[in-house]
Amino acid sequence: MEDTLKEIGELLLSSVPTIIALLIVWTAYRLIVHPRLQQVLAERHTRTEGAMEQARLAIASAEERTAEYEQRVREARGQIYKEQQARRQQMLDERQTTLTLARQQAQEMVASARTALDKDVAGAKAGLRDQASQLADQIIGTVLKSAAAAGGH
Repeated sequence: MEDTLKEIGELLLSSVPTIIALLIVWTAYRLIVHPRLQQVLAERHTRTEGAMEQARLAIASAEERTAEYEQRVREARGQIYKEQQARRQQMLDERQTTLTLARQQAQEMVASARTALDKDVAGAKAGLRDQASQLADQIIGTVLKSAAAAGGH
């Protein structure tokens, strides 16, 4: 066991220069490389976060423009609908006006035709009265002539 302890002691003594070299390398790394490496990693992280933030801003801007576009499309559709309704109403009003005018003209034509018909009826009645009167006179004249001819025989 003494030999084992002696060997362990020798190993420890022989590893002291390696331990010192390792401590020197570790200290050099911490003093020289580590701060620069941390700076580069922080810069990379900042750039990455900045790019991600820019991407988020771009997405938010695109969504805002999309919402604005959709709002304008809805407004345009509403305006088109209102214009179509106005055109339909105007066409209905024009149609109603045309129908009213046509009815008035038809009523005037009917009234005019009735007036003309009444005049024709009155004229025909007057003509018939005159003809009836003339026929009555002719019949009376014929009857009187026949009676006078029969009485003078």
